[in-house]
Amino acid sequence: MSIRRLPPELINRIAAGEVVERPASALKELVENSLDAGAAQVAVRLYAGGLELIEVSDDGSGMNPDEMRLALERHATSKLPSDAIDQVTSFGFRGEALPSIASVSRLTLESRVRGTDGWRIEIDHGASNGEGPAALPPGTRIRVEGLFDKVPARRKFLRSPRSEYAACLDAVKRLAMARSDVGFTLEHDGRRILTLQQADAPTRVAELLSHELDRHGVGIDCTRDGLRLTGVISLPTFNRGMADQQFLFVNSRPVKDRLLVGALRAAYRDLIARDRHPIAALFLDVPLEEVDVNVHPAKTEVRFRDPVAIRGLIIGGLRHALDEESQRSAAREQAAAPVMWTSSASYIPEPSLGLAVSTLREEQRVFEPVTFVPAARAEPAVEPVPSYPLGVARGQVAATYIVAEAEDGLVIVDQHAAHERLVLERMRAAREGGSVARQALLIPEVVELDEPDCDRLEGSATELGDMGLDIERFGPTSMLVRAVPAALGKTDAAGLLADLASEIAELGGPLSLRDKLDLVAATIACHGSVRAGRVLSVAEMNALLREMEVTPRSGQCNHGRPTWVKLGHAEIEKLFGRK
Repeated sequence: MSIRRLPPELINRIAAGEVVERPASALKELVENSLDAGAAQVAVRLYAGGLELIEVSDDGSGMNPDEMRLALERHATSKLPSDAIDQVTSFGFRGEALPSIASVSRLTLESRVRGTDGWRIEIDHGASNGEGPAALPPGTRIRVEGLFDKVPARRKFLRSPRSEYAACLDAVKRLAMARSDVGFTLEHDGRRILTLQQADAPTRVAELLSHELDRHGVGIDCTRDGLRLTGVISLPTFNRGMADQQFLFVNSRPVKDRLLVGALRAAYRDLIARDRHPIAALFLDVPLEEVDVNVHPAKTEVRFRDPVAIRGLIIGGLRHALDEESQRSAAREQAAAPVMWTSSASYIPEPSLGLAVSTLREEQRVFEPVTFVPAARAEPAVEPVPSYPLGVARGQVAATYIVAEAEDGLVIVDQHAAHERLVLERMRAAREGGSVARQALLIPEVVELDEPDCDRLEGSATELGDMGLDIERFGPTSMLVRAVPAALGKTDAAGLLADLASEIAELGGPLSLRDKLDLVAATIACHGSVRAGRVLSVAEMNALLREMEVTPRSGQCNHGRPTWVKLGHAEIEKLFGRK
């Protein structure tokens, strides 16, 4: 078959396959164009999750008719004023979005420059469908209808309107967080979903994420070597079953980057269960020459010149912030309601108007007082409460929970979860203070791997050796294992090295072994800690509380659950109807 040039229509459809994967992809491109045009207000309308209609209106600079026609041509852009592609500060600059979207939908482009008349251009799946005057305020309005209607091979792979709407909502939220100085509205099927006024970044994040983050969140603001990381993350005990509330930005550009996601996950290592996820909105500011934003057609991924520094900043900054707030615990709040104490034997009805007093007296039963011995012990609360964050122990309930009195309320501690964390932190401190105990193999084990995996492991051999794993290269596709961490005991060396190689390839650092050590340490800590059901003396309870107050990350156990909760005086008064 001879070589030939592809027709423009086919080129546009191929480009659409790279840029416009689904309605959310088209919506993202259109909103980014509005933001790059200097809009202060952006309005989005959707029908059927964007499958039937996507409309984006803005009050930006607008375009004249000639610019509109040029904008519908491939590789025509106003966002790249020079050849310095590494100095781009706009969201998009390839000039492929509009012609790509127009090639797979019915697109109506309307725009007006201030002081001039508006103009309209219609495109039907890549073919011109006329143009003429349009009435609209200054700015631009773009309607996309019937996306992929004439491309059934693509249309059948789209999901339900509900799923597509969820993706569109996520795209708008990410862009709204990236540009808190711009107001946003979003309507879906005629119903107003979002109304966001111009605000500062923390206020915008609070509007779009959980409203409880103001109490259960940790602020981030750290700098290192010209890099800056800001934002907010949740306490480990305030988590979700899905990672759908994690938003990452690089130079105000929303991205879904594996390096950043991996660094966020590593920062919460051993603070949260593996099937739980923190809430986060992180903004990374990087010098333009240190990041390449043109590695993905939709620009959702970036490449850093020094990924190790980026990863170190994120992990270090988040761990430092979490350590400073490590005594805080975020237990999900329950609605406080008075308890209705009822007993069929002791209940005496109120006399009705038709019931004689003598009759009532005859029907009343006389009861002997019930004598019982409380199962819990309490310390006399006669002395003033010392000024301790977790208060002073007053007793133990169900041989599992410590009840303490603090200056500002009542503290309840899960003794097993709390001691589990304390034991783990002692073990970790001992491990970091000296060399990790290792178990030499009687016969070194040869592990066969792909050559790139061997290269990655060989490059990290020194660090792995510091963690108790002694390996060396044994040919192009083989690694020799001489010793493993003693804490791992008998282990599958081949599986361990394979996992480590994958971890290094994905995250740039050997985290799996450290994770394995921490999991083993957590298991040992769990079995070696104070068990539920063990009766403690008051002195033991107070000793546990004092150690919790000075131990990092004591607000949550090794599985991300809270170790203590507090009922403030005001909450207790509500329970008894005093307030």
